Amino acid sequence: MSPTQLFSPFVLGGVELANRIVISPMGQFSADTSGMPSDWHLMHLGSFAVSGAGLAIVEATAVSPAGRATHRCTGLWNDAQAERFAEILRFCRRIGPTRFGIQLSHMGRKAADSVPWEGAAEMAAYGGPWPMEAPSAVAYPGRAVPCALTVQGMADLIDKYVAAAMRADRAGFDVVEIHNAHGYLLHSFLSPHSNLRRDAYGGSLENRMRFPLEVFDAVRRVWPRTKALGVRISATDWTPDGWQLDDSVEFSRRLKDLGCDYVCASSGGSSPEQKIPVGPGYQVPLSEMIRQQAGLPTMAVGLITDPEQAEAVLTRGRADLVALGRAIMDNPRWPWHAARHFQSAQPVPPQYRRAHPSIS
Repeated sequence: MSPTQLFSPFVLGGVELANRIVISPMGQFSADTSGMPSDWHLMHLGSFAVSGAGLAIVEATAVSPAGRATHRCTGLWNDAQAERFAEILRFCRRIGPTRFGIQLSHMGRKAADSVPWEGAAEMAAYGGPWPMEAPSAVAYPGRAVPCALTVQGMADLIDKYVAAAMRADRAGFDVVEIHNAHGYLLHSFLSPHSNLRRDAYGGSLENRMRFPLEVFDAVRRVWPRTKALGVRISATDWTPDGWQLDDSVEFSRRLKDLGCDYVCASSGGSSPEQKIPVGPGYQVPLSEMIRQQAGLPTMAVGLITDPEQAEAVLTRGRADLVALGRAIMDNPRWPWHAARHFQSAQPVPPQYRRAHPSIS
């Protein structure tokens, strides 16, 4: 057997992962209209439980009804949703060793959209778009103008993040990832494109970081140290006048000081003027710089599709973990195939060994 970084264990916060493969949170838009996970999620997450990945992170899950991207997004704003997730996790743990996390989100000025394969007419049938919340009354181009959050409204949202994190703990999740990327609420506080506030939460870098750091700090206080707490960020807006990689390094340093266990370095989503150099591993340099300059474990994400490519990211010290999205949704057995490629041992359910024999 060839030793690999990809299939070496890693301790993330207080959670030991069997390997460095992470399944990214990927929206399924298949909850019922009350935010309740459905049987689709049982199937979807169950397939990841036997995938061989070290960690799978459940899709962006709203901390409040107003924070949903669509009327079919999952939520964690009530105990019934938490219990449904707990049932799904109990099933997943019976069938496979993969650890599970959940991404807590609020879509801000990009909320209240239609399901991708439906249209506006279908959304109207479910009550139409709802009022959106953002740092400033600045619309994402082509969207409705959101309501600017008051300081009291921000305090209420912190309480919602805390309550959702506590439900995630009770449901049995090993990891919570706070969604601070892609132009959604917390990222929109960071980005000059969307934060035009003139109070203590706008203007300078220090002020624009304040609310996202307050959210993280509040969640950190209730999330167990025996588990892991991380943040997905947009490391750059890919615009000359937006959020920059140097800003992300400083933000990551602040997160580290507050007890953050990792940063997942994604990018973009704040402005349609972004110029993204899309290509294989195009976001890996963002992860590398944050890892080196902030001294925080990172996940690399973005068009990582090949086992040799993933291994190189790790062996060259560019990230501690690699997160796969579309590649593993297309091929949920990606870790099995990668293990066979490297002749590494990989647990495979006995029901499937005839197709994918274990290599010892």
